[in-house]
Amino acid sequence: MIQKKICMVGMFATGKTSLVQKFVYSRFSEKYHSTVGVKIDRKQVEVEGTTVKLLLWDLAGKDEFQDVPASYLRGSGGLFYVVDGTRRETLEQLYALHAMAHETVGDVPTIVALNKKDLTDQWLLQRDDYDALSDRGLYTLGTSAKTGEGVEDAFLWLAAATIKS
Repeated sequence: MIQKKICMVGMFATGKTSLVQKFVYSRFSEKYHSTVGVKIDRKQVEVEGTTVKLLLWDLAGKDEFQDVPASYLRGSGGLFYVVDGTRRETLEQLYALHAMAHETVGDVPTIVALNKKDLTDQWLLQRDDYDALSDRGLYTLGTSAKTGEGVEDAFLWLAAATIKS
C-alpha cells in the first residue's frame, strides 16, 4: 500500500471541506463551517491495481486576513485546488496560491476542481478562464459537492497521478 498526502487548497467557502466530506463519507451539508487550521481525513482507494491511502489535509481557506501556511504543504504528494465558479476572485487567487505552493513543494501532481457545478447558472467563469488554466498545465474538472458530480473522478485522477510521479 502507498500512502499519499493530498492538500486541499483554495480560498474560504469554495467547498474544500464539502468535497472531502462527499468523497470520504458520501454526505453533504448546506451549513457552512469555516475550517480552522487543518482537518485530516483518510480514505483508501484502489487505482490502477494499486491500493493508495489518501491523507486528505483540508486546509483553512485563504482570505484577506490569513494565508495558507506553507508548513502545512510540506510533504504533499498532490495538491487539490478548489475554485468556486460563482466567485471569480477564487480563480484569481488560485494563481497566487499555486505559485506559493509550487515554491514550497515543487512540481507535484495537481488538479483544479471548478466547484459548485450545480450552480452553473450563477457562474462567473468563462471559456478563457478554462483555457488560461490549461495553458498553465493545470488539469481541471467540474465538481459539485452537493450532487457528487465529478467528486470521485477528481480524487481518483489525483490519486492516479501521484502514484505515477
